[in-house]
Amino acid sequence: MALRTGLIYNEQMKNYSLLWDFPVCSIEKPERLSASHEKLKYYGLVERCIPLTVREAIEEEILLVHSLDYLEAVKSTVSMNIEELKAFSCNYDDVYFHPNSYHCAKVALGATLQLVDAALLGKVRNGMALVRPPGHHSHKSEACGFCIFNNVAIAAKYAKRKHGAKRILIVDWDVHHGQGTQYTFEEDPTVLYFSWHRYENQQFWPNLRDSDYNAIGKGKGAGFNVNIPWNKAGMENADYLAAFFYVLLPIAYEFNPELILVSAGYDTAIGDPEGGYNLRSLSESVCMTVRALLGDPVPPLVGEIVPCISAIESIQNVKAVHQPYWKFLKYQDVLINETQPKKQNIGFEGGDPESSTVTSKEEKKVPTDSDVSKDFEEFMDSHMKKVLLLAPAIRTALAGCGEKLNKLDQCLQVEERKITIEEAEILCSGGGGDCVFPMLEDLLLSLGKIFPLIDKIMKREVRNGIVVCSTQSSGVSAARYALRSGASRVLLLLLGEADIPIDVKEDEKVLVLHMYSKQDEKKLSKYYIPVCWKEDNKWDGDLLYSVFEIILPLAYGYRPELVILVVGSNIGIQAITIAHMTHLLQVLAQGRILVISQASDLVETLLSSLIGDALSAVSSFDLKQENTQVLVKLRQELKKHWWLL
Repeated sequence: MALRTGLIYNEQMKNYSLLWDFPVCSIEKPERLSASHEKLKYYGLVERCIPLTVREAIEEEILLVHSLDYLEAVKSTVSMNIEELKAFSCNYDDVYFHPNSYHCAKVALGATLQLVDAALLGKVRNGMALVRPPGHHSHKSEACGFCIFNNVAIAAKYAKRKHGAKRILIVDWDVHHGQGTQYTFEEDPTVLYFSWHRYENQQFWPNLRDSDYNAIGKGKGAGFNVNIPWNKAGMENADYLAAFFYVLLPIAYEFNPELILVSAGYDTAIGDPEGGYNLRSLSESVCMTVRALLGDPVPPLVGEIVPCISAIESIQNVKAVHQPYWKFLKYQDVLINETQPKKQNIGFEGGDPESSTVTSKEEKKVPTDSDVSKDFEEFMDSHMKKVLLLAPAIRTALAGCGEKLNKLDQCLQVEERKITIEEAEILCSGGGGDCVFPMLEDLLLSLGKIFPLIDKIMKREVRNGIVVCSTQSSGVSAARYALRSGASRVLLLLLGEADIPIDVKEDEKVLVLHMYSKQDEKKLSKYYIPVCWKEDNKWDGDLLYSVFEIILPLAYGYRPELVILVVGSNIGIQAITIAHMTHLLQVLAQGRILVISQASDLVETLLSSLIGDALSAVSSFDLKQENTQVLVKLRQELKKHWWLL
């Protein structure tokens, strides 16, 4: 793949450290930066990125968020001795200053702005700025929580002023709430701030009422501040996935940002009780993020996909207070009426490393290198071997798509092969006897295109593929062939009319999601799920809503090893909407997805998604209340089987 990810790092930002005994701040150290960069080099990720140069931010840029008095106060630290620095630091909450702090803070901010420039000028598609000091806790006139200048908040203001950005999404995934960023934009409807953070009913630092779910913004900014407060420690993958599916994704799509900024704190990662001082966990997390930016396959999740009751309560509260502001939340059900199965502790011997009862930074025990247990290191060694995947040399293969596509040179064209009637009958009947099916010749031709693509995908010679076929009934045969080719679970997603054999509907090895209006919803089962939309010709908003509410939660809970998407013709959904769904599905199954399209006019757009191109925005978010109620009813019936629902 062509280089598309920018990376900014500079040794200058290591040139400050704590000069006196201050345990609560001792965890903020230069190694947090250097260890991440060294790990990026170790995995060969630095050379895959576009290097960007740093610069110092100028005062005019700092003043986009901070007051002049505060700027002058920070500047004065350059000439202070240790006792003066100690006294100055005591004016603020959990922060220390060094004679080099001001310079490093300007470089950190300047690096962030350089990345914004590169992205908005089209020099890179995305990127990461490894910066120190961090920024999201700092206020207009106040340093806080290791933060001096609010890098991301200033970057958003800068993007609006210099580049004319009209909608910016800030995602803050640090374990602590980024109150400084929230306060900067709480009355601004052009910046959507989203944060999930440990809260524990205001008992966790920064111990603010404004970090709770009902801090939704003020004035014109009401609805544009989204806090998901975790009220217990030890949140796991499923809890974050639920917040992602039911809150962040629908709101973000509806907001339609022109730029996304991430305050990427890694203190929620396993093994890191708080602050990013577990250098192994921190550096591996940074590398995972860069791999995602580069478009590498996403490794499968480990452990149960069961959100806890506390997480569900927080998410439901957020949905309830934001329903008046967002279409995609308007018709969601927000009632909790049952309990969950007890969660097991999976993957980490000795208990969840995030299970301490620490209530503030001041009260926690600061760990040393010796505190990082042998069990944890062994777990990480084993875990990284499982998740570090070699991406196939070729990303996308195609068959039967013609010779006029603009992106043919970026794909592998796979030759068709002849399929015998006997082979087709076995796959059509599931090996259970004779099967009578119409349009035999068309089916054989279709399978002759599909099977070689599945072979390439399952052998990891390519990551994904697309094929044009004349019949949708080939989807079931494709799923059965994939099972014979080594897949243990296949997700079959059908858009449009198709006949599904009874044995497939009862087969736990194939999860069928069938989106079409002319179906019998009484045939619903755990592994056959018909979504019976009301008759219409425009289902774009309904499909996106289904992606967030049904498709992704089911798919992540099922954890398929191959995704097969079958797209019918004249189904009333725009190509770009299906392309966005295809993009989201590629996070599953390590990117192994096969798209079977009846309509050749959809192929160019769907191919763009498969090869990793940037997609234009979805143009329609119209929702039909009757169709959203179909999904609400469906979720109620299915959540006894699928806990992520």
